[in-house]
Amino acid sequence: MGVVNVTPDSFSDGGRYLDPDVAIEHGLALAAAGAALLDVGGESTRPDAEPVDVSEEQGRIVPVVRALAAEANVPVSVDTTKAEVAAVALDAGAEMVNDVSGGTADSRMRSMVAESGAAYVAMHSRGTPRTMKQLAHYGDPVFEVGAELRARIVAAVDAGIDPARLLGDPGIGFAKTAEQNVALLRALPDLASQAGVPLLVGTSRKSFLARLIDDEDLDARDDATLATTVWCFEQGAAVVRVHDVAASRRAVELLEVIEQAVA
Repeated sequence: MGVVNVTPDSFSDGGRYLDPDVAIEHGLALAAAGAALLDVGGESTRPDAEPVDVSEEQGRIVPVVRALAAEANVPVSVDTTKAEVAAVALDAGAEMVNDVSGGTADSRMRSMVAESGAAYVAMHSRGTPRTMKQLAHYGDPVFEVGAELRARIVAAVDAGIDPARLLGDPGIGFAKTAEQNVALLRALPDLASQAGVPLLVGTSRKSFLARLIDDEDLDARDDATLATTVWCFEQGAAVVRVHDVAASRRAVELLEVIEQAVA
C-alpha cells in the first residue's frame, strides 16, 4: 500500500503533496513502482497533529481520489476517521476505508461502510493524536492490543461489514512506545490469530525506527522500514503500508524468488 499524504503537516512528507496535481502525480508514480493499493489521506495522524474539519479534509482528498481511481489501475483507499469524508471518497471511486480509530472516532463510520460494501481497515489505537502518547500503558501489550483490535473487528462485523472485506491493523506507533512496537512486530502471527482477519501493518518512517537505529535521518528510516517490511511479510502480514514503494516491492520480489527456490 503506497501512501499519498495530501496534507501540510504529515511527519514524513508534510506539504510535498498538498497540491492535488502533485499528489495525483505522486500516486500514479507509486502505482507504477508496484503499489497494489494507494492510500489517500487528508489529515495527519502524527502525534500532536491538529484536527482538520470535514470540508477541508474532503476538499483535499476528493480530486486526488477521483483521479487515482480513474487512472492508477489499482484500488484506492481513503485514510480517514470521519464517515462524511469516507462517504465522499467512496463516491469518488475509493474502494476501501482505512480508519486509524477502528471505528471509535465516528459512530456512523461502520454502518456507512457496511451500506457501501467497501473494504475496511480497523486499526488499534487509543485516544487522539493529541492524547495517544499518554495512553501507552499496557501490562501485556501483545495480549491487550490483540484483544482491543479483536473488539473493533467484532464491532465492524456486527455493524454489517463483510468479514471477507476486513483487515486489522495493530497500529504501530499509535499509543505505543518503541519497545511495545517491537513486541507487536515480533508477535504478528499471534496478533493475526487474535484479530481473526488478515493484518495490514504500517511502520514506514515512524519515529520509533529512528530510536532503534539511533539515526533521525529520513533516509535511514527508509532502510529500517525496509527491514520491517521484510519481517512483516515473513511473519504473515497481508499488506504493508509504505512511503517508498519501489524498494519494498523489490524486497517482496526477492522474497518470492527465495521461497520458490527453497520449495
